[in-house]
Amino acid sequence: MTIAEGLIAIGVALAIGLSTIGVGIGQGLAAAKALEGMARQPEMKGQLQSVMILAMGFMEALAIYGLVIAFMLIAKIG
Repeated sequence: MTIAEGLIAIGVALAIGLSTIGVGIGQGLAAAKALEGMARQPEMKGQLQSVMILAMGFMEALAIYGLVIAFMLIAKIG
């Protein structure tokens, strides 16, 4: 394994690791605030839940982008 391949492997680990950590923190905060809003105003439960699910989908897309970048970097090794 050359130095370039080693650096690419580190880049793969960083791409997938940082993207999933960021998404995990974001989803946790979004869910916590949505549940707090539902507890304060139960009549808004449906609207808050649909907005939260949409936001979770957008956040999950960021993790998928990190995975795609990791696959692209792995293709550079081989």
